[in-house]
Amino acid sequence: MTSVRDLTYRLLRRHGITAVFGNPGSNELPFLSEFPSDFRYYLALHEGVAVAMADGYAQATGRPALINLHSAAGTGNGMGALANAFNSHSPLVVLAGQQTRAMSGIEPLLTNLDATVLPRPLVKWSQEPATARDVPLAINRALHMASLPPSGPVFLSVPYDDWAAEVDPRSEGLIERQVRSVASLDAASLDVLVKRLSEAENPVLVLGADVDACKANGLAVQLAEKLGAPVWIAPSVGRCPFPTSHPCFRGPLAAGIASLSAALAGHDLIVVFGAPVFRYHQYEEGNFLPDNAKLVAIVADPQEAARAPIGDAYVGDVRAVLEALAEQVPRTGRPLPTPLPRPMRVAEVSDGHDMLTSEIVFDIVDEIAPADAIYVNEAPSVTSSLWERLRLEHQGSYYFASAGGLGFGMPAALGVQIASPSRRVIAIIGDGSANYSITALWTAAQYQIPVVFLIMKNRSYGALRWFAKVLKVDNVPGLDVPGIDFVALAKGYGVHAAHADTRDRLKQAMLTALASNAPMLIEVPTMLEAPPANGSTTST
Repeated sequence: MTSVRDLTYRLLRRHGITAVFGNPGSNELPFLSEFPSDFRYYLALHEGVAVAMADGYAQATGRPALINLHSAAGTGNGMGALANAFNSHSPLVVLAGQQTRAMSGIEPLLTNLDATVLPRPLVKWSQEPATARDVPLAINRALHMASLPPSGPVFLSVPYDDWAAEVDPRSEGLIERQVRSVASLDAASLDVLVKRLSEAENPVLVLGADVDACKANGLAVQLAEKLGAPVWIAPSVGRCPFPTSHPCFRGPLAAGIASLSAALAGHDLIVVFGAPVFRYHQYEEGNFLPDNAKLVAIVADPQEAARAPIGDAYVGDVRAVLEALAEQVPRTGRPLPTPLPRPMRVAEVSDGHDMLTSEIVFDIVDEIAPADAIYVNEAPSVTSSLWERLRLEHQGSYYFASAGGLGFGMPAALGVQIASPSRRVIAIIGDGSANYSITALWTAAQYQIPVVFLIMKNRSYGALRWFAKVLKVDNVPGLDVPGIDFVALAKGYGVHAAHADTRDRLKQAMLTALASNAPMLIEVPTMLEAPPANGSTTST
């Protein structure tokens, strides 16, 4: 007899899924019984950490990641992290346990009431199979739904007695199924877009996270160079889709209506790839676009296309469209934009302050870290400084919580490192942010995942202080987080740690961390800073 459980593991293998991220409860034990030796279970001490770790892994691999959560309580604990995953189009399969069908009518303890409703609207699709024999079909559907564009999280609730049930013999046909999306622009639409780009007097490109996700950064470079066009990064972006050292690079756009429009002033055609139009944060009165500008967007998500308040939109394969445009758009002969001036390095300059600034910290990191280092950022108040100081030149070099939900950075860095063992991951985490997922340190220690955790310790929720100024509110409580010893916390979880309050100590700690094959936390006391007035960072 083939059980539902046995066929499920075969389906997972067929899709290349042998890593499971989770925090199990009693309803999940039958699925995990006799756990296959070719699979690996990454245990997190909180469900939000499990979801964020899987999110980082899925973004870095481009493949679905499987999450094992416990009924309603576990799913609820993971939903903050699901918000980030949903905005990032991360292909996640959330598999939650449900009470046994034998008692479903009397709603015993640990029943997930209305299981399919609970995770919405943070998942693309959710289901609880009507019968045990429907479980393999639902598993198969979940795997494909997570991957099909726009990719994203899906949710499946399975009563725990279903795993031992015998499968329908017809379910064997699921093993070899393939489902692919091949959508691209039709020839007529492509011709129109090529014509618009060719005839524009002063075009500009705006790139979003989906460009990096579909590994199209190099194609974006080709198109920008043909057009001689500047390239901005979409506001509130979760990834880096363009090398920051390239002459065309102009930085991330502000997340306010007026500020964004002002940054794009003078351009007659704005072409957006792989980003919503636009994901604003702070409210600013103003026009969505500068005068005399037209906009066209190419996105994978029909919801993003439909809700945009301005411009034309094409829904399709972002990489395929970029590839076609990079090939067909004629070279305009415009010179490349003048490169942005690199900020003066301050790492060796005495500034008169007792504490390090974010500029000093990032100069030191940029000097010491490998050229292909991957940065996972959850220090919102210093994000602008990060974009200015760190060279992000390789595909998949940057990750950020695209919904602004804290608790993403530390576990996501673990998932990215698992997915990218040949590169070093450096997690840049604010001290306020760190406490949302501090238990990720235990997982790092247990599985010896060599992430460097750089804690920017300013004893405050710095981004909230900035937003309080934007909203013109004073005397707000709860913005200070003093009295946390991250070195002691790290050591308690089994992670080597160092306190680096000078340039020399930070340099030595970074060298030690990068020479090791084990995780390390570096606590860096820093001056309290705030994002610039243009609001180019994402909130907490």
